[in-house]
Amino acid sequence: QVQLVESGGGLVQAGGSLRLSCAASGIIVSLNTMAWYRQAPGKERELVAVIRLGGFRNYAVSVKGRFTISRDNAKNTVDLQMDSLKAEDTAVYYCNTRTGPSDYWGQGTQVTVSS
Repeated sequence: QVQLVESGGGLVQAGGSLRLSCAASGIIVSLNTMAWYRQAPGKERELVAVIRLGGFRNYAVSVKGRFTISRDNAKNTVDLQMDSLKAEDTAVYYCNTRTGPSDYWGQGTQVTVSS
């Protein structure tokens, strides 16, 4: 059974930083493509960052240069370091992975950036 549990969200002022963490069980993060998505009120869920096998990373244009996705293989977590936060980064952030036909999501963690 795959489980993803996010943590690290909170309230931060614009320009500040937060680090989100996704603890995975039932999979090995280093052997799977892992991603962070977010969903703001009234908007569709969007891809923020993805880390693939071999460590290749891709970012949404809106966060490139400010966010960094990484894996901690010892802890089996996927982290999202978010710097220079903006009010428009306010959203619920979700961890995601896909194995075969199955799509797995965490419960989400709220990030609120005050301007």
